[in-house]
Amino acid sequence: MQQSEQPTPSARQALTRFPASFIWGAATASYQIEGAWDEDGKGPSIWDTFSHTEGNILNNDTGDVADDHYHRWQEDVALMKSLGLKAYRFSLSWPRILPNGEGWVNPAGLDFYDRLVDALLAAGIEPFITLYHWDLPQALEDKGGWPNRSVVDAFAGYTETVAQRLGDRVKYWITLNEPHVSAYAGYYWGVHAPGVRNLSAANQAAHHLLLAHGRSVAVLRALCPGAQVGITLNLGLAYPASSMPADRQAARMADGQLNRWFLDPIFGRGYPEDMLSFYGDSAPAIEPGDLEQIAAPIDFLGVNYYTNNFVRSVSADVSGLGYTNLKAAELVEAGYEVTAMDWAVMPDGLRELLVHIHRTYRPPAIYITENGAAFEDQVEAGEVHDERRVSFLREHFAAARRAISEGVPLRGYFVWSLLDNFEWALGYSRRFGIVYVDYATQQRILKDSAKYYQRVIRANEVLSE
Repeated sequence: MQQSEQPTPSARQALTRFPASFIWGAATASYQIEGAWDEDGKGPSIWDTFSHTEGNILNNDTGDVADDHYHRWQEDVALMKSLGLKAYRFSLSWPRILPNGEGWVNPAGLDFYDRLVDALLAAGIEPFITLYHWDLPQALEDKGGWPNRSVVDAFAGYTETVAQRLGDRVKYWITLNEPHVSAYAGYYWGVHAPGVRNLSAANQAAHHLLLAHGRSVAVLRALCPGAQVGITLNLGLAYPASSMPADRQAARMADGQLNRWFLDPIFGRGYPEDMLSFYGDSAPAIEPGDLEQIAAPIDFLGVNYYTNNFVRSVSADVSGLGYTNLKAAELVEAGYEVTAMDWAVMPDGLRELLVHIHRTYRPPAIYITENGAAFEDQVEAGEVHDERRVSFLREHFAAARRAISEGVPLRGYFVWSLLDNFEWALGYSRRFGIVYVDYATQQRILKDSAKYYQRVIRANEVLSE
């Protein structure tokens, strides 16, 4: 093509249009939106306990009410339909269904999700169920939580209970959301529930989470023939902050801790030897047959992507793992836009990550199960003009389309999040939603990003803002 020539409209469209079967959706999590923390027989979760302990959450916020989705689910399904969503990824509250984590099943809990699934299907929206998004029943934590191997059996039993009730209608199942965060934010850094700070416990929790995933896959295969089963990981490439050998080694360590520690065993490679060696006496106890169960074949990999990581070496006794990420000010100085979470906006990093996963692990299919950004949103005359989020989404959609052109088997994209919600240790101080929630009145307001997404879904194409 001569430099002066411009692509024809059809050629441009070929570069921006998605496959006809591509699934556009949005995602949420039970504790972040449902509220009704102690209603209709629900038992307490570790997040109920953690958020009710003063000082753990910014402003001492809790998820007691959140978005009141438990009572407003019909309104929220209607909202999803108005946006044209093809799918909705949501998690089940384990203690709402099994208040003690095992044993007695709470009928009201199952009934709630039964009604929600039926309403979604009636609206033409495919339910993608995540079985575990961090709200472990407190009763199981009291027995040792994820570091205790018995939780694996409890999770398998929970999976069986849910699959028997919903498996006739739900085709897509995600066993776990971000086991890295469950294990390390919860049991090592202590910034998430249950607030434990012990590396050995965190590594054992990570192993038991992966083992629970493998057991759950087997249960779903047996009870839901033809279902698509996968797992969602939070993934991000690690770049050295400099060319210094120590920083390059730190980036390798960060990649091992965040990515390879989970991807390798899931795809049949076992735990990476360099990480086992690094962890030493803190490495998890692994019983015969565990790695085979963890490597149960999956139908898709869910990828949660927000940013990639620039990594600097620090003393292991400072970070515990020998590396740290660059600070927001350093990212800005390097020319990156940062979100309200102080994360660098790196759209092409999504393409790079997806291509790397595809070429290294060859998952049969990939879904972007979370991608989005928190910004400082304001209501002006009844509207929310979130131009930065619109730009963020547009650029990431374009990066996803480029990944498809490079052979990545990307099948769908779930924006995080449908609604502003409880953002874990940061309480209600950060807004990720494409729908604004006034927490005092529970009013929902479509942001400009929701209206943009609506147009994208309708066109099945990356559109200019």
